[in-house]
Amino acid sequence: MSRLLRAYRATGADLPFGNVLAAHDVAMEGYFWRFTQPATGQVVIALAGINRAADGHWATLGLAGHPTRFLRTAAHPEGCANPAGLGAFAGDAFRGSVDRVKVDLGPDARLDVRVGAQVPWPRRRLGGSSVFQTVPALNQYWHPWLLGGRAEGTAVLGGTEIDLDGAQVYGEKNWGKGGFPDSWWWGQAQGFADRQACVAFAGGEVTAGGLRTEVTAVVVALPDGTVVRLGNPVTSPVRAHVTDERWSLRGRGTWSVEIEGGSPLGSAHVLPVPLPAERRNIPGALEHLAGSMSVTVRRRGELVWADESPLAALEHGGIERARAELRRRGAPPDATSAPPLS
Repeated sequence: MSRLLRAYRATGADLPFGNVLAAHDVAMEGYFWRFTQPATGQVVIALAGINRAADGHWATLGLAGHPTRFLRTAAHPEGCANPAGLGAFAGDAFRGSVDRVKVDLGPDARLDVRVGAQVPWPRRRLGGSSVFQTVPALNQYWHPWLLGGRAEGTAVLGGTEIDLDGAQVYGEKNWGKGGFPDSWWWGQAQGFADRQACVAFAGGEVTAGGLRTEVTAVVVALPDGTVVRLGNPVTSPVRAHVTDERWSLRGRGTWSVEIEGGSPLGSAHVLPVPLPAERRNIPGALEHLAGSMSVTVRRRGELVWADESPLAALEHGGIERARAELRRRGAPPDATSAPPLS
């Protein structure tokens, strides 16, 4: 049975009540942390993709911030993901676990933060991908494992030291057998009037063999601690309309959620995605670190919560989309990332 379970998890899938935080050793296992400091308007993100090639593992690393417009990315020759719990490591350049993230991509690109007062994903049965979690060999799975926390530490971005003590923290994982989908959309926000509130969504084209469908999942942690998840195609479908500057989502069921987000194209960081087997990064996503997001949540038609954050992350992913934006900005043809224009 243990061999069968290992083989099943090696496809990227997890049984109900499984350990979705542990590495699956698929082509790409992605880790992402976001630190939001509403009092100062500072946002910092740290990311690591642990990628599998024929000759071993390597890592896609990144550190970025707002309003500094700072961005540093790297293709690191080493990479390791924890097979027993949450953890991503790349030599001395990146160490990320449940309660600490440490990044060193040069003297002007560092982060060292401990995470306390954590608000973990509350549902043991299924993760953020819900029933899709159990389907083997999907191109992408998603799990927002940390819906809140309190940071203690600092970041150095471009030579400027940023105090992150008290910042709100969000963490997620994504993984899949072939890296990233052809197209996807994603968003996350804290910085609402009530610091307990947290919103995240992820969508794109899901494929496995002959299966091909578009799915969007929305997760809202309400101020009272209730966590709402929509996105099951039959019981709580979510419709998404996304452009490079607007994100509009509508989810319905017993709960309904409406999300409107926006940010100018020039303010996006162009982030890399890996080609795992080739040991190289390519441009892949347009991510805004401080867009606007308004959220309205109802239960059986009755308003439960509504608010707006000016520090929302909003992403539109796709390789051709990212390359087109690099060309528009006059970036070098071999660029794999770029900071915002403004």
